[in-house]
Amino acid sequence: MSDIIWPAGYVPGFTDNYCSNEVIVTGLTAEEIWPFLNIPSRWPTYYANSADIRFYDGKGPELTPGARFYFSTFGFPVEAQVVEHVPPVKGQAARVAWHGWAGEPGAEDRLDVHHAWLIEELSGGRLRILTQETQCGKPAQDLAKAQPNPMINGHQDWLNGLVQAARLAKQS
Repeated sequence: MSDIIWPAGYVPGFTDNYCSNEVIVTGLTAEEIWPFLNIPSRWPTYYANSADIRFYDGKGPELTPGARFYFSTFGFPVEAQVVEHVPPVKGQAARVAWHGWAGEPGAEDRLDVHHAWLIEELSGGRLRILTQETQCGKPAQDLAKAQPNPMINGHQDWLNGLVQAARLAKQS
């Protein structure tokens, strides 16, 4: 199975917080999942912890390499830029990742994240969807101590909603 590609400064174990969530399902393909992840305006329809999505520089509605966008999640206003974008192609994992940030550089409340997604078709008609995020900054340190872990729980909700949305669309 494939791994997330981590940029310098965001490798798990060397950041203030890290979360990893994964599902393996049957009955869906990477092509069926992709539009629900790659079009951020769809996120709030299946993931209640996302809102206020907008693109900059005339980009959108789909994520593309280098695209700048904004959304709010976990109480943070997140500015983001796509740093990895590989749509589904037979025989290779689809990938999308963004650098997200909230707050001014050097500020106590500054949060920087690398959020990556991997969608991979496995043997036996199975589909693996992996999302991992690393975070740096004081807010990340606070999130890492929270019990239950809001990042793990929130990202599991995102995964579950993503799968459900794709299944519902397939039935239509």
